[in-house]
Amino acid sequence: QVQLVESGGGLVQPGGSLRLSCAVSGSAFSFYHMAWYRQAPGKQRELVADITSSGSTNYADSVKGRFTISRDNAKKTVYLQMNGLKPEDTAVYVCNANILWGRGTQVTVSS
Repeated sequence: QVQLVESGGGLVQPGGSLRLSCAVSGSAFSFYHMAWYRQAPGKQRELVADITSSGSTNYADSVKGRFTISRDNAKKTVYLQMNGLKPEDTAVYVCNANILWGRGTQVTVSS
């Protein structure tokens, strides 16, 4: 069965960088449109970035210029490069592909 598994989260200082990965496993998956969401305690889930099958990208205003979403079809992996991290970026980051969701990876930005 198809699964999405995130990795790359952790604790970083403000201004630091992280690269999140979302690896797709299983054979019943079509690589079309994928997205990264994030959710902090007590907050609504927020769309951070998404990427279409053709490579077009979309970003939340709060992360434009700092985050970059990309994909590697050969590795069946989607990435989220996060630079200039701020405390308000602290959240669980979750990979999404259509109806499929990963379990999430924690990103904490703190001194």
